[in-house]
Amino acid sequence: QVHLVESGGGLVQAGGSLLLSCAASGSIFSFTSMAWYRQAPGNQRELVAAIIPGGDTTYASSVKGRFAISTDNAKNTVYLQMNSLKPEDTAVYYCRVVRKTSALIYWGQGTQVTVSS
Repeated sequence: QVHLVESGGGLVQAGGSLLLSCAASGSIFSFTSMAWYRQAPGNQRELVAAIIPGGDTTYASSVKGRFAISTDNAKNTVYLQMNSLKPEDTAVYYCRVVRKTSALIYWGQGTQVTVSS
């Protein structure tokens, strides 16, 4: 079982920055991919950013140039650096990993990000 603990959310003014962290109960190398999703009330959960072994990354077009996903392998942690935040970024952000051996998907509990205008 993989347990993901997310932190770093909060209230920030437009144009500000936040760093989200997702600490995993297992090595980063045990996952085939790591990603951040977000979901606003009434909306579908959408992919924000993903990173795979080797360091390749993908981003939603709405966050390209503003957000950056990265990992600290020694700390078994996935990060999402969010800059130039906009009110439209307001959502609950979820960390998601895929376990290499089973291909099972695990989700974090979510952390609220609220961007005021």
